[in-house]
Amino acid sequence: MGEEELRAVIDWLVRLVEMAGAAVIVTGAAWAMVRFVVTGIRYRDAAVFTPVRLTLGRFLALGLEFQLAGDILRTAIAPTFTQIGQLAAIAAIRTALNYFLGREIAEEQRLVRERGPRDERTSS
Repeated sequence: MGEEELRAVIDWLVRLVEMAGAAVIVTGAAWAMVRFVVTGIRYRDAAVFTPVRLTLGRFLALGLEFQLAGDILRTAIAPTFTQIGQLAAIAAIRTALNYFLGREIAEEQRLVRERGPRDERTSS
């Protein structure tokens, strides 16, 4: 397999991985929107939205990981210094987003544990 064929395969893989990341994010956003509407109609307590936020955060973090994987694949074959610099910037931004998202998820989970189990029927 020559370099051009390898580039074509890598380009196809990058698109596949990026589509997977986009699909994860879209799926998470759609799920969160449905849960937000259903929960908002059934309950008036803002605390019931925390599990929705946590799940959406997990979907976003996973989607970001797929997007980063696509960026890494893109530079797999004979990257230029410009591509390496762009990858470093993108990786830094996405890693920072993922880090802060992870911290927020952990904090929300801690708050949920401290509140204890809730009976959602009494939250309205």
